[in-house]
Parts: sequence; C-alpha cells; structure tokens
Amino acid sequence: MTEQPVGLDLVAPETYTPMLRKLALAAVGVGVGAGFIAAIFVSWPVALGVGLVVGVPTVCSALALGRRRIWLTGTTVHARRFLGTQRIEVASADRVELIVYPGRLSRVALRLTGGGRIQIVPLAMYTDSGSGRELHLLGLRKLADALAAGSSVTAVAVSDLLVQQLRAEARDAGLEERPLYRAARTVRAKDYVSPIVLTDREVAGLL
Repeated sequence: MTEQPVGLDLVAPETYTPMLRKLALAAVGVGVGAGFIAAIFVSWPVALGVGLVVGVPTVCSALALGRRRIWLTGTTVHARRFLGTQRIEVASADRVELIVYPGRLSRVALRLTGGGRIQIVPLAMYTDSGSGRELHLLGLRKLADALAAGSSVTAVAVSDLLVQQLRAEARDAGLEERPLYRAARTVRAKDYVSPIVLTDREVAGLL
C-alpha cells in the first residue's frame, strides 16, 4: 500500500501563492513601464534590457517561491524547488541536527544531511512576544516516526522531542510546555546571532 504524502510546509502554500502571483504581475508591469520610460532616452534594445533587469529577478523569485513545497512520503523527505526535486531518506541520514535561528522571529528546524545533500525542515517559528506557528500534528507524528526508524542516537532523541511537542500541541499546552519553544527561548536568552545547532545534551534537556 502506497504511503500518502504528508505536507511539511510550516506555512500552507495556499496562503501565500495568490500574493506571489500578484507580485509577479506587478513586477512585469514595473519592468514594462521601466522599459517604455527608458526608450524615451535610449535605443529600444537598451530599453528592453532595462525592462528585463528591473522585472525579471522579482518574477523569477516569486515563481521560485511559489514552486517550493516540502513533504514526507514514508521515511523520505521530498523538497521541490525551482528546478527539480530533492529527496533525502530520513532513516538513513548521515546527520540529524536540531537547529535554531535566533532573532526577533526565531525559527526552529530539523537539518538532515545524507548522500551529499542537505535539507532543512521547518518545525516552528516564534516571535519575541510568544506568538508563532508550529508544524501541524500529522507532520510532527510522521516526521517523528521517520526519525525513530533511524539508528543514530540524535535521530531518536529528536524523534522523542517531536513526540513531546506533538502531545503538547494536541492538548493545547502553554508555550513553556512545548520543547520547540523552549529551544528557541534558550538560544535567544544567550544573545546568539548565528544559527545554533543544539547538542545531544541540549536536546535531551528539552524533553
């Protein structure tokens, strides 16, 4: 029986895709406008180049963001990008790391390394005021199961942490009872500015 894919996008693509379409259309309009204005002063080939320089980067960025998706099938993480799709087998990953990006909007993510590839799986993000967004329950459950199938101590520890996070979210517990929030808070309290990879001891301390 084929495993059904489970989306791992922290923010549902449906929420921002319409905005990206509008951004791309606006960029096309700005590029065309810049080209027409430039044509008043320079030749058409140069004006066309100006229009492309102004509009194309934003259009490409919007299209690339619109294509991005991340999902889990069985124990394999798939990440679709602008060009192609990357796959990493979670259970056999060479390295499994819990990483925190500190800042006014702190992000907690899972970093998987395997087969010469690196994949970041977003788990949660929190603001200074304590609000934020966390990976949905099914995503946490399936990701925890995939990690538990691995043989490394770190993968099992992170799996246990995700199970604790899952249980806290399921009962609508306060933020202080949620391991991912405590991870972000701990790193923020140390005034780090660079991404921090939590040690096995630090991960265990969050359980």
